[in-house]
Parts: sequence; C-alpha cells; structure tokens
Amino acid sequence: MRIHINDPLDKKATEKLSSLEGVELTSQHYEKDDLIKIMPEIEILVVRSATKVTADIIEAGKNLKIIGRAGTGLDNIDVKAAEEKGIKVINTPGANSISVAELTIGFMLACSRHIARGTMDLKNGKWTKKELEGHELFGRTVGIIGFGNIGREVAKRLAAFSMRILAYDPFIKETDLPVEMVDLETIYRESDYITVHVPLAPETKKMINKETIEKMKDGVILVNAARGGIIDEEALYEGLKSGKIYAAGLDVFESEPPTDELRQQLLALPNIVATPHVGASTFEAQERVGMLLVERLIKEITA
Repeated sequence: MRIHINDPLDKKATEKLSSLEGVELTSQHYEKDDLIKIMPEIEILVVRSATKVTADIIEAGKNLKIIGRAGTGLDNIDVKAAEEKGIKVINTPGANSISVAELTIGFMLACSRHIARGTMDLKNGKWTKKELEGHELFGRTVGIIGFGNIGREVAKRLAAFSMRILAYDPFIKETDLPVEMVDLETIYRESDYITVHVPLAPETKKMINKETIEKMKDGVILVNAARGGIIDEEALYEGLKSGKIYAAGLDVFESEPPTDELRQQLLALPNIVATPHVGASTFEAQERVGMLLVERLIKEITA
C-alpha cells in the first residue's frame, strides 16, 4: 500500500507509518500539477492545511482509498468529490484545541495590553508608556462564537480571569462549564471581546461584517484564530480605523499569505496583532495531531 505525505507530519508519526508491514511511504510536498501526476499510484494521501485537495486531484487518484487530514477542518478538501468516488476522508478534531485556545487568549492579552506595539516601540528606541494604557480582562464579558472543542478550551481558561463568558453554538444548548449559552444578538450586544471558533462554511463566511460590527459595543476586541473569511476584512479595517473596534487579533486571513493591498493596509494599523496561521503550530499539538491521524489510518488499514 502506497501512502504519500504531501505536507510535513510529525517525525514520530511518520516513523510509525513507515514501520507498518506492506507500506511504501513517500513524503514530499508537490504542488498541484505534480501531485496530480503521482496520484494514480497513491492509495492514501496525507495532508495538512497547505495542500488543497481539489476535485481534479481526487479524480486523478484512480487507486485512492483514504484522504487523511492532520488537523481539524476539512475546508481544504473537496469532501463531496471524495464521497462520490467512495474515498474516505478522516481528520483529527480536538488534537490541536489547546494550542489554538492558548493562542486565542494570547491575542486577547496582547490586544488589551498593547504587547506587540510596546515591543516594537522599545526596539525602535521609543518610550511610549503613556500611550499604551490598556484594559484588564478581569470582570469583562467575552463572547465565544462556536462552542466545539476549541471554544470549550478557551472558556475553561478564561474562567480563571473571572470573566463573564457567553457562548453561541446552534448545536449546543447547555454546558457544564461556567458559561451562558445565548443567541448571536446577545453576543454582539453585550461582549467586550468576541472570538470565533467555527468552520468556514456558506453560513459563517463573513458573518462578522459591517452590519454585525455596528451591533457591537464601542471598543470591542475581535479575535479570529479559526479560518480566514469568517470576518469581513474590509469591514474590520474600517472598524479598526474608526475606533469602533478597539483592537483585533488575527491568525488567519481570507487570502494567505496576506500580501494584497487591503490586507497590507490592515496589518499596518497600530491596533492589530497578527500571526501567520500558527494556531496549531506547537510541538505538542503537531505530535498529537500526527499520532492521532496515524492511529486512525492504521485502524482503517487493518479493518
């Protein structure tokens, strides 16, 4: 059985896969055209977020049986095309939740206390202490949109800050955590911080937009460590410029890397903190994600 890993996978996970009897393992990143050329030989394709497994890649996989995604979302895989060809798609939800949750809280602190700007000012020889008065998280209200694995981990940690925690999820009505399950209108109206933890889908695309931002408190802080495109970046830019939005923390962008004019203007604002899609990029998360995917692949292979 030939397994091809097209995006980097944890070393321990790769070694475990390669030790399986009857497995021929290759690991190299191919861009789309070159990947299509080798697809007829592959039975299991392993990717992370970099590879977009499109319908034509799937069509080229004449012997393809499984697509394994080392990560949470499946928005980079044409799941419908895979299902039509009887190809199983598996992923690893929850394995990177702690890493993304910790980054989310890092963004909230960085936005509230101007950590990135203060660092850059000091490196540039500026002492801007009086300009960088910020906010405590203590006693303030946070709204979590999407209360799956990551949203829950965020809530557990924010409880230690003595925050009032609101959450919205159409599939979850109650929880054992110190969280109020509310509707979206309440999230927008009452939150000092709003963080999104939903997949990118037609119903979530640009759900944070000009109209929803207008419903929010003046001085709200927004965080997106989920998927680019959930927040309308043009509306975000205008909100940050006007002061309606106090600050924003972004790990993801609708276009990555964010090199176009709009996103460069967005990144140039002093009240934005950003990272290059590193939510799951911790050594611990990558080992968990890789090993969990391998365990699931082995289960499928030996079934």
